[in-house]
Amino acid sequence: QLPKINTLASLQKPIPEPLNNQHATTILPPKMMKLILVLLSAMLCMSSTSVNAFAPSFPTAPVRSATLQFTTPSAPISTSATSTTLFGKKAARAAGNARKGKSERVKKVKDDVIEVEATVIESLPNAMFRCTIDGAPETQEPVLATISGKIRKFFVKILVGDKVTIELSPYDLTRGRITFRKR
Repeated sequence: QLPKINTLASLQKPIPEPLNNQHATTILPPKMMKLILVLLSAMLCMSSTSVNAFAPSFPTAPVRSATLQFTTPSAPISTSATSTTLFGKKAARAAGNARKGKSERVKKVKDDVIEVEATVIESLPNAMFRCTIDGAPETQEPVLATISGKIRKFFVKILVGDKVTIELSPYDLTRGRITFRKR
């Protein structure tokens, strides 16, 4: 029988050999086994990844290695539209760039508003305007319209006599929002 080993100091004592002539195996305490296991796993992780956890934090000189340049026969680049799909901001910018050459106005379609052409007849405080709807009878009262957020954002100046596009709510046809000023 082998004696039971409880402390690290007892590792230094010689372990008696087994009674038969087979190769003797050493028995390590559980704490020592855990320590060896942790060290081996740390060494394995460091060697398998490119993370240098124990590397110095100061910058080191870049290692120069021989670079190989591969040349492939290039196909002629076509100037036609490509089939790449853009997402997010890049898609919005690409759509804006495609619109720059066009003369007509591209706008989202809204179902619950009524768009009409009008002429500004009076400028009021707080970016409010009185507008008459083009083609409406003289007896119809003017529409009280405010400017939309985009016009406010880009500082579009609206003067008396300007032709504008107004969005009217179906719930109140006497109030509207100016969404576009004709040139």
